Amino acid sequence: QVQLVESGGGLVQAEGSLKLSCATSGINFRNYAMGWYRTAPGKQRDHVATITRGFVTNYEPSVKGRFTISRDNDKKMVYLQMNSLKPEDTAIYYCKAIFGISNYWGQGTQVTVSS
Repeated sequence: QVQLVESGGGLVQAEGSLKLSCATSGINFRNYAMGWYRTAPGKQRDHVATITRGFVTNYEPSVKGRFTISRDNDKKMVYLQMNSLKPEDTAIYYCKAIFGISNYWGQGTQVTVSS
């Protein structure tokens, strides 16, 4: 059974910080690229950040310099450190595991940034 479980979302004021976590099971974690995606109210799901199995990172321009994606292969965890949060960051954040056509999604965690 493959499972991705996000945690760490919540309500935070603008300029504040949150750290999201994604715990995985049922996959050979080291073989997977990992990513964070988000769905803002009324909008499509967008890429936020990815990290390859070789620890190469890629960020959506609007979060570059504010967000940091990281992974811990021993714990089979991926993280998203979010600093200097803005109201436009409000969204449901999803964790994704990617290995060829074997893609899996978590259930999402709500992040709300108040002004």
